[in-house]
Amino acid sequence: MEPFRTLTALALPLDRTNVDTDQIIPKQFLKRIERTGYGEFLFFDWRRTASGDPDPSFELNDPRYKGSKILIAGKNFACGSSREHAAWALSDYGFRAVIAPTFADIFFSNAGKNGIVLVRLSEEQVAALLSNAKTIPNYQLTVSLEAQTVTDGRGFIAKFEVDPFRKFCLLEGLDDIGLTLRHEAALDAFEARHDEAGWLKAK
Repeated sequence: MEPFRTLTALALPLDRTNVDTDQIIPKQFLKRIERTGYGEFLFFDWRRTASGDPDPSFELNDPRYKGSKILIAGKNFACGSSREHAAWALSDYGFRAVIAPTFADIFFSNAGKNGIVLVRLSEEQVAALLSNAKTIPNYQLTVSLEAQTVTDGRGFIAKFEVDPFRKFCLLEGLDDIGLTLRHEAALDAFEARHDEAGWLKAK
C-alpha cells in the first residue's frame, strides 16, 4: 500500500448524496477474482448511456476533471452493501482521497485499509468545495494527512479528525498484511519453535 502524507491534486465534484456501493461498483462486476482492474467499472451505470457510450454529462467523463485524485461528494457516501470492491474501484481509478460530510461505516474501514484517506467535513464546507470545483477551472486541493488539513491555496482551510491508528497505517502505507509482516522475525521464531517442539514430540 502506498504511503499517504500530503496530496495536492485536481478535485472532482460529485454533488450527490447517498451514493451507494452498487453505484460505485455495480454488482455484475463482483465476479472478478482480482483486486485490480476495477477502475474502468467505477460508477459504470452513470458513466454510460443506455447504448453503452460514455455519458458526457457525467463528471468522470468531463475532460475538465481528467486525472483527478480527490473526490468531493455529498453525505452518506458509500452506503449500502459492504463490498470492499467499492474501495478497490476508487483506488484503481486513481482517487487517493474522498471528502464528504459523512461516510458509511463499513466503507470507512475498507477505504482506510486500501490507502484511501476519507475526510469528513461539515456540510457547509463540502458545499463550498463542490461549488469551487464546479466553477473554478483546474481547481486543486491539498489534503495533508500529517497536519489533518484541507486547503486550496485560495483561502479555504479546514481541519479534519482521523483515528490515530488509521493515520499511522496510512502514513506508513500499511494494510493488514503489512502490519502483520512488521512482526515477521517474531513469527518466524515462533514457527521455528513450534516445528521443533512438534518434531521432538513425534520422536
